[in-house]
Amino acid sequence: MIRAALAAVLLAAPAWAQDRPVIVADSYPMAYFAERLAGNAAEVRLSVPDGRDPSSWRPGLADVVAIQAADLIVLNGSGLSDWTTRAALPRARTVDTGRGLADDRIATETITHSHGEEGSHSHEGVATHTWLDFALAARQAEALAAAMARALPDAPVDASLGALLSDLATLDAAGDALTGGRTVPVIVSHPRYEYFGRAYGLAVEALDWEAGAAPDADALADLASRADRTSARILIWEAEPPTEARDAVAALGLSQVVLPPMATPPAEGDFVTGLRDGMAALGAAIAAGG
Repeated sequence: MIRAALAAVLLAAPAWAQDRPVIVADSYPMAYFAERLAGNAAEVRLSVPDGRDPSSWRPGLADVVAIQAADLIVLNGSGLSDWTTRAALPRARTVDTGRGLADDRIATETITHSHGEEGSHSHEGVATHTWLDFALAARQAEALAAAMARALPDAPVDASLGALLSDLATLDAAGDALTGGRTVPVIVSHPRYEYFGRAYGLAVEALDWEAGAAPDADALADLASRADRTSARILIWEAEPPTEARDAVAALGLSQVVLPPMATPPAEGDFVTGLRDGMAALGAAIAAGG
């Protein structure tokens, strides 16, 4: 299993002191891909502590030193972990899996979000959750596989890549089947679904609701207004909402689906099963008239 957060003392030790090579990833999708590709040949760790969002987490000095000591550092790129532009990461041991996606990135307006104890942060210029277009995710997995084959010759990368790409292709096909070729308007609780919407026929209207918090009266009025303007009948939550939030949204006549964006590990299952189940629920809501 992927180890969330860094054990700084262990990771800062020289590579020869480790039982296995260490791979550190800046986000759950990259850690999941690395673990699938490495098998038992490496230990995969998330740099981000449990429950923290990689887009707003900022490492301390000890965290950076620990990350620098890894045998391979895996980044999503596309602006997800902006601290990586300021930290001196070892170039030869760092792979930016989004480097080849420059022509496919989605430009965005600058939006400032608040994430509780993590404070506020801004998304400037480009959408970050590239892996929610599963064709792009496959290209990221291939870029990671190439870097791992060079850095970790004992890892069963070639044997594992095919199975990972097959799973991503299955998710991609499920996404293609969601809307039957039409464009379906949906509202999402947070602006993370740009690539998912573009790839799979959804016209996405994004709120900026805090995960796990119940919307107040003003937020609900804003939701009702957006639903009227866009004709959207489905709200996609990024995480399971409180019961009172579900009830309030249901009172507006909207269907509700939880589709985790997977920047962090899901409470149950993994990257593939979490997205598969979320898309199945979304497909059912669309088929029911969403």
